[in-house]
Amino acid sequence: MSDKPPLMIEARGLCKYYGRFTAIKDVTFSIRQGEIVAFLGPNGAGKSTTMKLLTGYLSPSEGSARICGHDMKTDRLAAADRLGYLPENGPLYHDMTPRSLLEFFAETRGMPADRRGERIAAVVKLCDLTTVINRPISKLSRGYRQRVGMAMTLLHDPDVLILDEPTAGLDPNQIRDVRQTIRQLGETKTILLSTHIMQEVEELADRIILINDGRVVYDGPREELVGDSTLEQRFHELTQRDAEPDRPEDVAEPASA
Repeated sequence: MSDKPPLMIEARGLCKYYGRFTAIKDVTFSIRQGEIVAFLGPNGAGKSTTMKLLTGYLSPSEGSARICGHDMKTDRLAAADRLGYLPENGPLYHDMTPRSLLEFFAETRGMPADRRGERIAAVVKLCDLTTVINRPISKLSRGYRQRVGMAMTLLHDPDVLILDEPTAGLDPNQIRDVRQTIRQLGETKTILLSTHIMQEVEELADRIILINDGRVVYDGPREELVGDSTLEQRFHELTQRDAEPDRPEDVAEPASA
């Protein structure tokens, strides 16, 4: 009997085709309980495509994605109960307040009435929304909107978090707050973090999955990837070496990869 932590995120031979164009090809990796893993790659490499396949927003052309053992194609609802996904620039209902939005999503998810108040209070505290809880989201800064998105992601207390550029567009103080929240969450949850910020990787993740031209080109410890170089240099070397100059970045998928 294995004493390893259970597998929480699994990509098995994931492929996604758009006509004759291949967005990702044979993407395979697994992440165990308690890991914070950075998911890196240049624009158009296939990061967002992969995350959308893992979260069930897209169906794979080939292969499978599993969250906590649940296949996203055949058992998506069970997987969704264990998963929290924060897309880059995720949509919010700007005419609502953070409180009314959280109440709406708690009800939509079928959360028992006696648990809604407890969970809303917990995510409001964790994401530091107390001072803006009753203000229209349209009046909030980008930093606070990002906090609202994070609160929505955490509302049902998922075991797995997939975060796409969670600090994009934030000022240094807001970035610091979000990173601290991610560290805190990493104590109890499994996290796949997509980011272009190398400092963020160094501060938060011990393992890196690097994708380029739709294929995984590195999966392992951060220290092993960097060696005597820097993370920026190794990123440049791996993504330049394997890149195909005619890869049409702007058609890699409907949204930026």
